[in-house]
Amino acid sequence: MLPHYSPHTDELPHALQKMLMRDAPAEAAALPRRSFLKLAGASGLGGFALGAFPAAALAQGAPAAAAGLKPTQQPLAFVQIAKNGEVTVVVNRLDFGQGVQTALPMILAEELDADWALVRSRHGSNDGAYVDPLWGMHLTGGSTAIKHSYTQYRELGARTRAMLVNAAAAQWKLEPAVLRTQAGFVVAPDGRKLGYGALAEAAMALPVPEQVTLKDPKNFRLIGKATGRLDAQAKSSGRQNFGIDMALPGQLTALVARPPVFGAKLASVDDSAARAIPGVKAVLRVPLDRGAEGVAVIATGYWPARQGREALKLQWATDAVEKVDSARQLVAYRELAKQPGARHFDADMAPLAAAPLKIDAEFVFPYLAHAPMEPLNCTVQIGAEGAQLWVGSQMPGLDGMAAAAVLGLKPEQVKVHVQMAGGGFGRRAIPTSDYVVEACGIAKAARAAGLNAPVRTVWSREDDIAGGYYRPMHLHTARIGFNAQGQVLAWDHVIVGQSIVTGSPFEGGMVKNGVDQTAVEGMRAPYPLPMRLSVHHPRQNVPVLWWRSVGSTHTAYVMETLIDDIARATKQDPVAYRMKLIGDKHPRHRAALQLAVDQSGYGKKKLPAGRAWGVAVHESFDSVVAYVVEASLKDGQPMLHRVTAGVHCNVVINPKTVEAQVQGSVLMGLATCLPGHAITLKEGVVEQRNFGDFALPRIHQMPQISVHTVPSAEPPTGMGEPGLPPLAPAFANAIAQLTGKPLRQLPFQLA
Repeated sequence: MLPHYSPHTDELPHALQKMLMRDAPAEAAALPRRSFLKLAGASGLGGFALGAFPAAALAQGAPAAAAGLKPTQQPLAFVQIAKNGEVTVVVNRLDFGQGVQTALPMILAEELDADWALVRSRHGSNDGAYVDPLWGMHLTGGSTAIKHSYTQYRELGARTRAMLVNAAAAQWKLEPAVLRTQAGFVVAPDGRKLGYGALAEAAMALPVPEQVTLKDPKNFRLIGKATGRLDAQAKSSGRQNFGIDMALPGQLTALVARPPVFGAKLASVDDSAARAIPGVKAVLRVPLDRGAEGVAVIATGYWPARQGREALKLQWATDAVEKVDSARQLVAYRELAKQPGARHFDADMAPLAAAPLKIDAEFVFPYLAHAPMEPLNCTVQIGAEGAQLWVGSQMPGLDGMAAAAVLGLKPEQVKVHVQMAGGGFGRRAIPTSDYVVEACGIAKAARAAGLNAPVRTVWSREDDIAGGYYRPMHLHTARIGFNAQGQVLAWDHVIVGQSIVTGSPFEGGMVKNGVDQTAVEGMRAPYPLPMRLSVHHPRQNVPVLWWRSVGSTHTAYVMETLIDDIARATKQDPVAYRMKLIGDKHPRHRAALQLAVDQSGYGKKKLPAGRAWGVAVHESFDSVVAYVVEASLKDGQPMLHRVTAGVHCNVVINPKTVEAQVQGSVLMGLATCLPGHAITLKEGVVEQRNFGDFALPRIHQMPQISVHTVPSAEPPTGMGEPGLPPLAPAFANAIAQLTGKPLRQLPFQLA
């Protein structure tokens, strides 16, 4: 009989409810429990260099720390300066392609006056110093990395610079005010120089200043400059290590046989053939997410573990779990849309009946897998004093506490080493910590079975795509009444789709009057429309989660294609119609849209025969992106040729990062339009398993992309997600211009 392991449970911190709040206060949120500030481990900076003090000690008040400063404000946890002048900046976020391991060091180095050629970066951990300074929790999400840490990293750089200047002043017996800094040196009035590396040891012994003066933005020399990424060489040469590349001495690899239907348990197990595979060390029955069971095959490497898994003979008990079927689900959603639902907007619908022009529309959006290039993985090493995890986590604090609960440890006994991740799009920030809990359970079961070794649990590509936690399927219905001038008289709208936060620690702060706020974000604004918006959140046996740009993945498509429909019905130019609706109340939308129009040549240049313009503009995560696209139909299939982006994200830290994020968003948005990019279920079983049946764009389908940003000196907003939502509607609007028929479904259905 297989060994069976059951995890412990624990209450998650209430502070997590503040995740993704748009109106977060300027001051850091208070942490819910003292232990959250004292999560395990030192900062690991080592040596004498500035930054050698562990952040966990700072959280409790290290001797050199200014009493009025929080751990997130202490340069000792964030900056290491070596004797040769190299500056290593610790990044308090996961970098999984969005470029924060360059952008955040740029911000700090700007105020530090560091020599950029000597700047390096590395990830932080679940240490209390690395929480989001506004939300008070470890989080990479909601396009907040730069937005929330801009001032934080500027101040960290300025404090470090001040300590270096004070150290030089003491050595030269001069007043600090007469000294200046330049490219990694402190410079005296007579031209003498001291390098930061020579000053670091003395500087680290000085008090940390509470108040610092930041640069005038007009004096920036790094911020706003197109800068190559610090990880570009390693990634382009194949030398970058990701979480999946962990290789500790004696490490074992685990793969899990998962049930075909979410939540199902095992009826019988025959593991004799699996145990006979060379390299297989153990076959263990383990609990999985959502009450399910599985079988973990632990071996000396991925291939023997996979062979062992394929040799298992398993019978599953699926009678007790709901078997979702996509075809039946759509029928049920349509019936539900006809029923009264929870209200989000509640305008008067009386004018609808008498409106001279009307639109009745239904939109269908499928489940979507995150499908990052690097599948999920987590390496766990259990020792006598605690445990260490190596994982590309968006929420290492939460994951560390979940690991502690499973392993029967205190949170401070678990150290989470954040690893570079090959994508995630939200899948690595999950309230259940499902894949981390699973990995810890397997490592604990392996240890109980006599395998005293680190265990790396890896998901195959098939596991990753069929493993759940999808962008929810949604149905929208809209009944719109308007006049010949395009004035909307009444807009009656219904959304049906699973809530991604109900039943999670975030429910209290993100479900209001029965409406999951993530499901309705992006509806109506920036247009002053008389809308009644009703929402239904049916429960389904399909695990769901945020997916890059969250609710805007469907709301932007609905709003921007319907706005185009009204413009077309009233014979108005879609740009002019949008500008009229936006008016003067949303200048950032106007600026982004006008920039895209101007740079694209919209309305001025003649398109090749068979091509049409498409336009869309949308705000998400406090940034506005407008697209003007050129598209055509080739052999009945939509082709996207050119995309011009107008972006308003306030001050731009690194133009190359903004450009890369828009390019990636265009790719991901294009994928949602193409045939085969959908997750479907048949009798509870996910039908897609790999990229062969969950289609992604190929290189010949990628359009030419040009990215333009609106100049601004205001503090930055995010760019990890805002580029995605307007792409699909802009593409759809271009195709509708060619065919005269609106596209009401993603992926596109032209027939």
